[in-house]
Amino acid sequence: MQTADYIVIFLYIAGVIGAGMVFASKVKNSKDMFAAGGQSPWWVSGLSGFMTMFSAGTFVVWGGVAYRYGFVAVVINMCYGVAALLVGWFLAGYWRKLGVNSASEFLQLRFGSSIVQFYTWFQGTVGIFAVGGAIYALAKVICALIPLPEGHLLADAETGLLSVPLTSIALCLIVIIVTFSGGLWAVLMTDVLQFVILVVSVTFVVPLILIEAGGWNAFISKVPEGFTSPIAGDFTWWFLTGWIVIHFFKIGGEWSFVQRYTCVPSAKDAKKAAFIFGAMYLVSPLFWMLPALVFRTLNAEADTEQAYILACQLVLPAGMMGLMVAAMASATASAATSQLNVFAAAFTTEVYHRLINQEASETQLVFVGRILTAILGLVVIGGSLLIPRYGYTSFILDITTLLTGPLVLPTIWGLFSKKIGIKAVWSTTLVGFVAAALVKFGFSANGFLSDIGWLSFLSDWVPGHQRIADLCSGILVPVVVLVLLELIMKNEHPGWQRVEASKLSFHEAEEVHSSTLPAKMVAITLAGIGIVMSVLSIFDTKERAVMLGFSLILFAIVGVVTVSIRKRTA
Repeated sequence: MQTADYIVIFLYIAGVIGAGMVFASKVKNSKDMFAAGGQSPWWVSGLSGFMTMFSAGTFVVWGGVAYRYGFVAVVINMCYGVAALLVGWFLAGYWRKLGVNSASEFLQLRFGSSIVQFYTWFQGTVGIFAVGGAIYALAKVICALIPLPEGHLLADAETGLLSVPLTSIALCLIVIIVTFSGGLWAVLMTDVLQFVILVVSVTFVVPLILIEAGGWNAFISKVPEGFTSPIAGDFTWWFLTGWIVIHFFKIGGEWSFVQRYTCVPSAKDAKKAAFIFGAMYLVSPLFWMLPALVFRTLNAEADTEQAYILACQLVLPAGMMGLMVAAMASATASAATSQLNVFAAAFTTEVYHRLINQEASETQLVFVGRILTAILGLVVIGGSLLIPRYGYTSFILDITTLLTGPLVLPTIWGLFSKKIGIKAVWSTTLVGFVAAALVKFGFSANGFLSDIGWLSFLSDWVPGHQRIADLCSGILVPVVVLVLLELIMKNEHPGWQRVEASKLSFHEAEEVHSSTLPAKMVAITLAGIGIVMSVLSIFDTKERAVMLGFSLILFAIVGVVTVSIRKRTA
């Protein structure tokens, strides 16, 4: 990268941190800190949910799959869209009608404190730890672009590039600062900014990379056999079906996504947030994956995990490349800020407030929430340093397919079932964990059950169909357990009436209108980036047209947002 790229990266990161500081003034109580005061506009929550699914996985894992296998990566990402639309249809609005500020608050009402404590500690450590892997993966890609002189303090002695561990730690610290200062408002705000910048940046990458390849027809004519197929390798139709189901559970019941439905003013807004999330993931995956897909025809020998960023480097001018890197880094950071905020909220309300200091004031709760954010940030740093030893791609796929169902499905089931109680939740979770362990360690190649004769058919089938076996364990086992318990239980659980009372209280509450401040921050930030790009175009005569085009698009977006704000406030 060139000097202009480093300047843009510095200004972008400073702007994101500055946005977090601005929203710090809005955090006056715990609801502001962890639920945005219930005033988040639906489009902000929807785009934030979209970006929460984004991380290094989009560019590193799925970009690598696109480079290696082809269009199957597009179809896999479209599965998120189908899942999110189903969540919008069945779950998002219902979550808002409950009148709770978080999934943990619902679980407390519905099932009691024991399962809330378990989820808080288990997901608050394992989930936060997993985020560190995404930060590591992106740090690895970024560092590949930054060679340093021999003996430089920040250089990796073996590669001569910027140190991956040091970069991971720096990214984690930025995440902690943003979440620490501005709470959920800052998380939502930075997610939207990252979304806009990524869209505009990739808008330029796609045509430029296609031109480099000689056009669409030339690109298609050069792809390997099977490259345009919607399935490839382990990613079969069965896998894609299971991927939709498991992400229906994830997007509909995982705490960071539920937070997007409970921080808006109304149930209608919650549904619209899920719908825009789903619609974006139905129409955008081809757009996101094209740089890696086309790059395969330009360079068939690249590192799969670096293919996406190398494609961008090939065609983007100085300054815009820096912005793309900064936005990719921030996209990964957005997933981390979402997780940090939701679990800092859980530890604050369910551990500190409920068990340690029930008389804590709102000021104390905000202070403790910020301290816990910093502590959980250290767990993210630990993940960024340790997960590479397991393998980032394998770790994410295993966690998602094996544990999402047992951890999240009981929550979704409890939204509609009057009968299941805490015993059903514990049974589903524990049986699901045992099934996951058997599939992963018992029936895998050389697993501890592989020598048992009457189980040989499973020991033979699982290693050859590992992804399908993982999904079957993560989906079918918890569903079967819950169906059986639903049929066995006869009486209504007391927690159902507590939830009904909360729903009634919400309907009686005064209507809250969404805030225009996020839109104002988007306009100001994008205008600033547009000005920087315009100035850089003065010095880069070769790429002046591209830079000015980028700036004009940003200024056009600013104009649309400004007009929208004026209509709202008129």
